[in-house]
Amino acid sequence: MGVPGEPPEGTPEGAPGGGEDEYRSVVFDESFVRAARLQEFSARERISDHAPAVRRRPAALRRGLSRQVLFLALLIAFAFSTAIYMGFRHPYQKSAARPVQPLRTTVVPLAPRAAVPGSADIEALWAHSPAAGFRHGAEGFTLPAVRRTAHFAEGQVLTALTTAKDYLVDSALDPEVLSGATVRPVRLLLDPRQLTQFDRGLAHPAADGRHAVTGWLVRFDPSRAELADRGVRVRGTLRAGETTSDTLEVVAEHTLVYALRPSGAGAGAKVSLFTVRRELTFHFDRGDLRAHRTVLALATVQAGPLSCAEDQAGHLLPLLAGESPKPGGPAGTNPYATGAATALCGTLATAAPR
Repeated sequence: MGVPGEPPEGTPEGAPGGGEDEYRSVVFDESFVRAARLQEFSARERISDHAPAVRRRPAALRRGLSRQVLFLALLIAFAFSTAIYMGFRHPYQKSAARPVQPLRTTVVPLAPRAAVPGSADIEALWAHSPAAGFRHGAEGFTLPAVRRTAHFAEGQVLTALTTAKDYLVDSALDPEVLSGATVRPVRLLLDPRQLTQFDRGLAHPAADGRHAVTGWLVRFDPSRAELADRGVRVRGTLRAGETTSDTLEVVAEHTLVYALRPSGAGAGAKVSLFTVRRELTFHFDRGDLRAHRTVLALATVQAGPLSCAEDQAGHLLPLLAGESPKPGGPAGTNPYATGAATALCGTLATAAPR
Protein backbone atom coordinates (compact mmCIF):
# COMPACT_ATOMS: atom_id res chain seq x y z
CA MET A 1 0.00 0.00 0.00
CA GLY A 2 1.51 3.33 -1.04
CA VAL A 3 2.26 6.30 1.11
CA PRO A 4 -0.30 9.08 0.78
CA GLY A 5 0.97 11.87 -1.36
CA GLU A 6 3.46 9.63 -3.28
CA PRO A 7 2.92 7.96 -6.62
CA PRO A 8 2.04 4.26 -6.41
CA GLU A 9 4.76 1.65 -6.83
CA GLY A 10 5.32 0.35 -10.27
CA THR A 11 4.55 3.60 -11.97
CA PRO A 12 7.46 4.34 -14.28
CA GLU A 13 8.88 7.78 -14.00
CA GLY A 14 8.07 9.83 -16.98
CA ALA A 15 5.52 7.32 -18.25
CA PRO A 16 2.38 8.83 -19.83
CA GLY A 17 -0.33 9.41 -17.27
CA GLY A 18 1.96 8.47 -14.40
CA GLY A 19 3.74 11.67 -13.52
CA GLU A 20 3.83 13.09 -10.03
CA ASP A 21 1.92 16.16 -11.02
CA GLU A 22 -0.94 14.16 -12.47
CA TYR A 23 -1.04 11.90 -9.43
CA ARG A 24 -1.31 14.87 -7.11
CA SER A 25 -4.07 16.26 -9.25
CA VAL A 26 -6.01 13.02 -9.00
CA VAL A 27 -5.60 12.88 -5.25
CA PHE A 28 -6.65 16.53 -4.91
CA ASP A 29 -9.72 16.07 -7.12
CA GLU A 30 -10.78 12.95 -5.24
CA SER A 31 -10.39 14.71 -1.88
CA PHE A 32 -12.38 17.65 -3.20
CA VAL A 33 -15.26 15.42 -4.25
CA ARG A 34 -15.31 13.64 -0.89
CA ALA A 35 -15.23 16.97 0.96
CA ALA A 36 -18.20 18.18 -1.04
CA ARG A 37 -20.30 15.19 0.01
CA LEU A 38 -19.09 14.61 3.58
CA GLN A 39 -19.00 16.70 6.68
CA GLU A 40 -16.87 15.84 9.72
CA PHE A 41 -18.58 15.37 13.12
CA SER A 42 -17.33 17.36 16.09
CA ALA A 43 -15.06 15.69 18.70
CA ARG A 44 -17.88 15.63 21.25
CA GLU A 45 -20.21 13.92 18.78
CA ARG A 46 -17.61 11.24 18.02
CA ILE A 47 -16.89 10.51 21.74
CA SER A 48 -20.51 10.37 22.86
CA ASP A 49 -22.04 8.50 19.97
CA HIS A 50 -19.10 6.43 18.72
CA ALA A 51 -20.24 7.64 15.38
CA PRO A 52 -18.08 7.63 12.30
CA ALA A 53 -15.95 10.69 11.79
CA VAL A 54 -18.09 12.05 9.04
CA ARG A 55 -21.78 12.35 8.04
CA ARG A 56 -23.42 12.95 4.71
CA ARG A 57 -24.73 16.41 3.76
CA PRO A 58 -28.13 16.87 2.12
CA ALA A 59 -27.89 16.63 -1.61
CA ALA A 60 -27.28 19.97 -3.37
CA LEU A 61 -29.56 18.89 -6.19
CA ARG A 62 -32.57 18.87 -3.88
CA ARG A 63 -31.87 22.43 -2.72
CA GLY A 64 -31.42 23.68 -6.28
CA LEU A 65 -34.62 22.01 -7.43
CA SER A 66 -36.69 23.57 -4.64
CA ARG A 67 -35.35 27.01 -5.53
CA GLN A 68 -36.32 26.54 -9.17
CA VAL A 69 -39.86 25.52 -8.21
CA LEU A 70 -40.22 28.58 -5.98
CA PHE A 71 -38.92 30.89 -8.70
CA LEU A 72 -41.29 29.37 -11.28
CA ALA A 73 -44.29 29.82 -8.96
CA LEU A 74 -43.41 33.47 -8.36
CA LEU A 75 -43.03 34.05 -12.10
CA ILE A 76 -46.47 32.55 -12.84
CA ALA A 77 -48.09 34.63 -10.09
CA PHE A 78 -46.49 37.81 -11.44
CA ALA A 79 -47.63 37.10 -15.01
CA PHE A 80 -51.20 36.36 -13.85
CA SER A 81 -51.47 39.54 -11.78
CA THR A 82 -50.05 41.61 -14.66
CA ALA A 83 -52.66 40.21 -17.04
CA ILE A 84 -55.48 41.08 -14.62
CA TYR A 85 -54.09 44.62 -14.12
CA MET A 86 -53.79 45.29 -17.85
CA GLY A 87 -57.32 43.99 -18.37
CA PHE A 88 -58.68 46.60 -15.95
CA ARG A 89 -56.47 49.42 -17.22
CA HIS A 90 -56.76 48.99 -20.98
CA PRO A 91 -58.72 52.07 -22.18
CA TYR A 92 -60.14 50.47 -25.33
CA GLN A 93 -61.34 47.15 -23.94
CA LYS A 94 -65.01 48.06 -23.54
CA SER A 95 -65.23 50.29 -26.60
CA ALA A 96 -63.80 47.62 -28.90
CA ALA A 97 -66.18 44.96 -27.59
CA ARG A 98 -69.47 46.85 -27.87
CA PRO A 99 -70.58 48.79 -30.99
CA VAL A 100 -72.49 52.07 -30.77
CA GLN A 101 -75.57 53.25 -32.57
CA PRO A 102 -74.84 55.71 -35.40
CA LEU A 103 -75.51 59.38 -34.84
CA ARG A 104 -79.01 60.50 -35.82
CA THR A 105 -79.12 64.06 -37.14
CA THR A 106 -81.89 66.48 -37.95
CA VAL A 107 -80.97 69.81 -39.55
CA VAL A 108 -83.88 72.23 -39.91
CA PRO A 109 -83.30 75.39 -42.00
CA LEU A 110 -85.16 78.48 -40.80
CA ALA A 111 -86.22 80.80 -43.61
CA PRO A 112 -86.83 84.55 -43.03
CA ARG A 113 -90.19 86.03 -43.98
CA ALA A 114 -88.52 89.04 -45.63
CA ALA A 115 -85.10 90.36 -46.53
CA VAL A 116 -82.45 89.79 -43.83
CA PRO A 117 -81.82 92.95 -41.74
CA GLY A 118 -78.26 94.17 -41.28
CA SER A 119 -76.09 97.06 -40.11
CA ALA A 120 -72.51 98.26 -40.44
CA ASP A 121 -72.56 99.03 -36.69
CA ILE A 122 -71.97 95.64 -35.07
CA GLU A 123 -72.46 96.85 -31.50
CA ALA A 124 -75.83 98.40 -32.33
CA LEU A 125 -76.82 95.20 -34.08
CA TRP A 126 -76.05 93.17 -30.96
CA ALA A 127 -77.74 95.63 -28.64
CA HIS A 128 -81.05 95.43 -30.50
CA SER A 129 -81.03 91.66 -31.01
CA PRO A 130 -82.60 88.86 -28.93
CA ALA A 131 -79.03 87.85 -28.04
CA ALA A 132 -78.25 91.12 -26.25
CA GLY A 133 -78.14 89.41 -22.84
CA PHE A 134 -76.28 86.28 -23.94
CA ARG A 135 -72.80 85.47 -22.68
CA HIS A 136 -69.72 85.65 -24.89
CA GLY A 137 -68.09 82.52 -26.25
CA ALA A 138 -67.21 79.59 -23.98
CA GLU A 139 -68.62 81.45 -20.97
CA GLY A 140 -72.08 80.62 -22.31
CA PHE A 141 -71.51 76.88 -21.81
CA THR A 142 -71.95 76.91 -18.06
CA LEU A 143 -71.69 73.69 -16.08
CA PRO A 144 -74.48 72.65 -13.70
CA ALA A 145 -73.98 71.51 -10.12
CA VAL A 146 -72.12 68.19 -10.20
CA ARG A 147 -73.56 65.25 -8.26
CA ARG A 148 -72.68 61.57 -8.25
CA THR A 149 -75.12 59.03 -9.68
CA ALA A 150 -75.92 55.50 -8.58
CA HIS A 151 -73.01 53.97 -10.55
CA PHE A 152 -70.70 56.93 -11.33
CA ALA A 153 -68.63 59.02 -8.95
CA GLU A 154 -68.80 62.81 -8.83
CA GLY A 155 -65.43 63.06 -10.60
CA GLN A 156 -66.68 60.90 -13.49
CA VAL A 157 -69.79 63.06 -13.91
CA LEU A 158 -67.59 66.17 -13.95
CA THR A 159 -65.38 64.58 -16.61
CA ALA A 160 -68.43 63.86 -18.78
CA LEU A 161 -69.67 67.45 -18.46
CA THR A 162 -66.29 69.03 -19.21
CA THR A 163 -65.75 66.73 -22.21
CA ALA A 164 -69.17 67.68 -23.57
CA LYS A 165 -68.33 71.35 -23.05
CA ASP A 166 -65.03 70.91 -24.90
CA TYR A 167 -66.94 69.36 -27.79
CA LEU A 168 -69.42 72.25 -27.86
CA VAL A 169 -66.63 74.83 -27.85
CA ASP A 170 -64.57 73.11 -30.54
CA SER A 171 -67.55 72.33 -32.79
CA ALA A 172 -69.29 75.71 -32.59
CA LEU A 173 -66.77 78.39 -31.59
CA ASP A 174 -63.38 77.48 -33.10
CA PRO A 175 -62.86 79.92 -36.02
CA GLU A 176 -60.99 77.29 -38.04
CA VAL A 177 -63.88 74.85 -37.67
CA LEU A 178 -66.47 77.52 -38.46
CA SER A 179 -64.67 78.43 -41.68
CA GLY A 180 -64.36 74.80 -42.78
CA ALA A 181 -60.55 74.88 -42.60
CA THR A 182 -60.35 71.90 -40.22
CA VAL A 183 -62.41 69.32 -38.35
CA ARG A 184 -59.51 67.91 -36.31
CA PRO A 185 -60.49 69.39 -32.88
CA VAL A 186 -63.93 67.78 -33.18
CA ARG A 187 -62.66 64.47 -34.52
CA LEU A 188 -60.21 64.05 -31.64
CA LEU A 189 -63.07 64.16 -29.13
CA LEU A 190 -65.15 61.45 -30.82
CA ASP A 191 -65.11 57.81 -29.79
CA PRO A 192 -63.17 55.83 -32.46
CA ARG A 193 -66.29 53.74 -33.08
CA GLN A 194 -67.97 56.80 -34.66
CA LEU A 195 -65.12 57.92 -36.88
CA THR A 196 -66.20 55.87 -39.88
CA GLN A 197 -69.61 57.57 -39.94
CA PHE A 198 -68.02 60.98 -39.33
CA ASP A 199 -65.48 60.57 -42.15
CA ARG A 200 -68.10 59.24 -44.56
CA GLY A 201 -70.23 62.31 -43.92
CA LEU A 202 -67.27 64.59 -44.61
CA ALA A 203 -66.52 62.82 -47.87
CA HIS A 204 -70.16 62.56 -49.03
CA PRO A 205 -72.48 64.81 -47.00
CA ALA A 206 -76.16 64.02 -47.36
CA ALA A 207 -79.40 65.13 -45.72
CA ASP A 208 -80.34 61.55 -44.89
CA GLY A 209 -80.35 61.74 -41.11
CA ARG A 210 -76.92 60.05 -40.89
CA HIS A 211 -74.37 61.96 -42.96
CA ALA A 212 -75.03 65.68 -42.49
CA VAL A 213 -71.76 67.29 -41.40
CA THR A 214 -73.74 70.20 -39.99
CA GLY A 215 -75.20 67.80 -37.43
CA TRP A 216 -71.72 67.19 -36.01
CA LEU A 217 -70.46 70.78 -36.11
CA VAL A 218 -71.23 74.34 -37.19
CA ARG A 219 -69.50 75.51 -40.33
CA PHE A 220 -70.31 78.10 -42.96
CA ASP A 221 -69.60 78.00 -46.66
CA PRO A 222 -66.31 79.99 -46.78
CA SER A 223 -67.11 81.29 -50.26
CA ARG A 224 -70.27 82.92 -48.96
CA ALA A 225 -69.79 84.19 -45.39
CA GLU A 226 -67.19 84.88 -42.72
CA LEU A 227 -67.22 85.96 -39.08
CA ALA A 228 -67.48 89.70 -38.54
CA ASP A 229 -67.08 89.31 -34.76
CA ARG A 230 -65.44 86.37 -32.98
CA GLY A 231 -67.48 87.09 -29.86
CA VAL A 232 -70.20 84.52 -30.54
CA ARG A 233 -73.15 84.92 -28.16
CA VAL A 234 -74.21 81.75 -26.31
CA ARG A 235 -76.97 80.77 -23.91
CA GLY A 236 -78.20 77.36 -22.81
CA THR A 237 -78.01 74.48 -20.38
CA LEU A 238 -76.15 71.23 -19.71
CA ARG A 239 -77.49 68.34 -17.65
CA ALA A 240 -76.07 64.94 -16.80
CA GLY A 241 -77.47 61.59 -15.65
CA GLU A 242 -76.97 57.90 -16.17
CA THR A 243 -79.02 55.85 -18.63
CA THR A 244 -77.59 52.45 -17.56
CA SER A 245 -75.09 51.28 -14.97
CA ASP A 246 -72.39 51.57 -17.68
CA THR A 247 -73.44 54.77 -19.47
CA LEU A 248 -73.51 58.44 -18.54
CA GLU A 249 -75.60 60.82 -20.65
CA VAL A 250 -75.12 64.56 -21.07
CA VAL A 251 -77.78 66.63 -22.86
CA ALA A 252 -76.80 70.07 -24.17
CA GLU A 253 -79.36 72.65 -25.34
CA HIS A 254 -77.87 75.94 -26.55
CA THR A 255 -78.66 78.87 -28.78
CA LEU A 256 -75.68 80.47 -30.53
CA VAL A 257 -75.74 83.74 -32.47
CA TYR A 258 -73.03 84.69 -34.99
CA ALA A 259 -72.30 88.04 -36.64
CA LEU A 260 -71.58 87.40 -40.34
CA ARG A 261 -70.64 89.43 -43.39
CA PRO A 262 -69.94 88.47 -47.03
CA SER A 263 -66.61 86.73 -47.57
CA GLY A 264 -63.85 89.18 -48.42
CA ALA A 265 -65.99 92.24 -47.65
CA GLY A 266 -64.37 95.20 -45.98
CA ALA A 267 -64.99 96.56 -42.49
CA GLY A 268 -67.71 98.87 -43.81
CA ALA A 269 -69.89 96.04 -45.14
CA LYS A 270 -73.23 95.38 -43.53
CA VAL A 271 -73.31 92.66 -40.88
CA SER A 272 -76.22 90.33 -40.18
CA LEU A 273 -76.90 87.89 -37.37
CA PHE A 274 -77.19 84.14 -37.81
CA THR A 275 -78.81 81.91 -35.18
CA VAL A 276 -78.15 78.22 -34.46
CA ARG A 277 -80.09 76.22 -31.91
CA ARG A 278 -78.44 72.87 -31.08
CA GLU A 279 -79.74 70.02 -28.97
CA LEU A 280 -77.00 67.40 -28.61
CA THR A 281 -77.03 64.16 -26.62
CA PHE A 282 -73.67 62.70 -25.56
CA HIS A 283 -73.02 59.20 -24.22
CA PHE A 284 -70.00 58.12 -22.15
CA ASP A 285 -68.89 54.69 -21.03
CA ARG A 286 -65.98 54.25 -18.63
CA GLY A 287 -63.49 53.93 -21.47
CA ASP A 288 -64.68 57.24 -22.93
CA LEU A 289 -64.33 58.94 -19.55
CA ARG A 290 -60.73 57.74 -19.18
CA ALA A 291 -59.82 58.78 -22.73
CA HIS A 292 -61.62 62.19 -22.63
CA ARG A 293 -63.85 61.44 -25.61
CA THR A 294 -67.57 60.96 -26.31
CA VAL A 295 -70.22 59.30 -28.42
CA LEU A 296 -72.54 61.85 -30.04
CA ALA A 297 -75.83 59.97 -30.05
CA LEU A 298 -78.36 62.56 -31.23
CA ALA A 299 -78.15 66.00 -32.85
CA THR A 300 -81.04 68.32 -33.66
CA VAL A 301 -80.06 71.62 -35.28
CA GLN A 302 -82.25 74.58 -36.25
CA ALA A 303 -80.41 77.36 -38.08
CA GLY A 304 -81.21 80.51 -40.01
CA PRO A 305 -81.66 82.65 -41.91
CA LEU A 306 -81.30 79.94 -44.56
CA SER A 307 -83.06 79.11 -47.77
CA CYS A 308 -85.07 75.90 -47.58
CA ALA A 309 -84.34 75.24 -51.26
CA GLU A 310 -80.59 74.77 -50.65
CA ASP A 311 -78.77 71.71 -49.33
CA GLN A 312 -77.32 72.47 -45.89
CA ALA A 313 -75.75 69.03 -45.20
CA GLY A 314 -72.13 69.89 -46.01
CA HIS A 315 -72.02 73.60 -45.05
CA LEU A 316 -74.51 76.12 -43.77
CA LEU A 317 -75.30 78.60 -46.58
CA PRO A 318 -76.47 81.68 -44.65
CA LEU A 319 -78.57 84.45 -46.14
CA LEU A 320 -76.79 87.73 -45.41
CA ALA A 321 -77.91 91.34 -44.98
CA GLY A 322 -80.41 92.34 -47.65
CA GLU A 323 -80.88 88.82 -49.07
CA SER A 324 -84.19 86.95 -49.32
CA PRO A 325 -84.81 83.19 -49.45
CA LYS A 326 -84.98 81.45 -52.79
CA PRO A 327 -88.35 80.03 -53.78
CA GLY A 328 -88.96 76.35 -53.26
CA GLY A 329 -88.52 73.95 -50.40
CA PRO A 330 -86.61 70.82 -49.47
CA ALA A 331 -87.01 67.57 -51.34
CA GLY A 332 -90.21 65.78 -50.42
CA THR A 333 -90.37 63.10 -47.76
CA ASN A 334 -90.74 59.51 -48.94
CA PRO A 335 -92.85 57.72 -46.31
CA TYR A 336 -92.21 54.33 -47.97
CA ALA A 337 -88.43 54.45 -47.52
CA THR A 338 -87.51 53.32 -44.04
CA GLY A 339 -84.70 55.35 -42.53
CA ALA A 340 -85.18 58.24 -44.98
CA ALA A 341 -84.83 61.76 -43.61
CA THR A 342 -87.93 63.84 -43.09
CA ALA A 343 -88.06 67.01 -45.16
CA LEU A 344 -88.20 69.91 -42.69
CA CYS A 345 -88.16 73.65 -43.01
CA GLY A 346 -89.16 76.35 -40.54
CA THR A 347 -89.65 80.09 -40.33
CA LEU A 348 -87.17 82.30 -38.52
CA ALA A 349 -88.69 84.37 -35.71
CA THR A 350 -87.00 87.68 -34.96
CA ALA A 351 -88.91 88.68 -31.83
CA ALA A 352 -86.95 88.83 -28.59
CA PRO A 353 -87.54 85.82 -26.30
CA ARG A 354 -89.66 86.43 -23.24
